[in-house]
Amino acid sequence: MSHSSLSFAGVLIALVLGIAASIAGGILGGILVGGKALGRELAGFMGGFYGPLAGVPGVVVGLLVLALMA
Repeated sequence: MSHSSLSFAGVLIALVLGIAASIAGGILGGILVGGKALGRELAGFMGGFYGPLAGVPGVVVGLLVLALMA
């Protein structure tokens, strides 16, 4: 088996992409869940704000697990 390690640039890129994906997912989820009741813009804004609350810790934990496995 080949041994691969995470570089600082790789971790930084993964963190930035994970944050961007959690923001995008929060926006879409907010629009789908609350778009009719709150309006699409407000629901999207709130989703984009609260989406990273769960996404960023998940990305950080995932990167820590990968770092420990490598």
